[in-house]
Amino acid sequence: MSYFAHPTAVIDEGCQIGEATRIWHFCHIMPDCTIGQQCNLGQNVVVSPGVKLGNNVKVQNNVSIYTGVICEDDVFLGPSMVFTNVINPRSAIARKDQYKPTLVKRGASIGANATIICGNEIGEYALIGAGAVVTKTIPAYALIVGNPARQIGWVSEYGHRLNFDDTGVAVCPESDQKYILNNNTVSKQA
Repeated sequence: MSYFAHPTAVIDEGCQIGEATRIWHFCHIMPDCTIGQQCNLGQNVVVSPGVKLGNNVKVQNNVSIYTGVICEDDVFLGPSMVFTNVINPRSAIARKDQYKPTLVKRGASIGANATIICGNEIGEYALIGAGAVVTKTIPAYALIVGNPARQIGWVSEYGHRLNFDDTGVAVCPESDQKYILNNNTVSKQA
């Protein structure tokens, strides 16, 4: 086994788990999911059938990742954040054929206790604040807070708030990378 699983973790048949991934106490990894290399799944995490996690995904305690969710590389899922996969769930009505996909793109971070309503995409390196309720697609590098979630700015790949000058250029204070704001879209300068 090229990954670590705590003795209390349950790992069902048919899972693909990458090298150097760590799965901690009371996790349940369900059939046919894919977990990349160097991921870390904290205590009490559930990964449902068919879920795909890229490399270096960090999942904090008490997160359930439901069928229909795909997380690309370097995604951070904060403690007790929530995904959904059906828009109008009812206990007495089976709606497994109505799961809506949710894509969390590379480098995005979702804060503690945030809720992501299914059918939306979280853009690359977006930063979703703790407790936010995301009801729509989020652009790359967006800084999102509140209920319902709203954009209050932009962040760098290092997670620092970007302050754009009159020419639409901002510099990350940690990495010195330059970012361009054009037509309400941010991109990293090559």
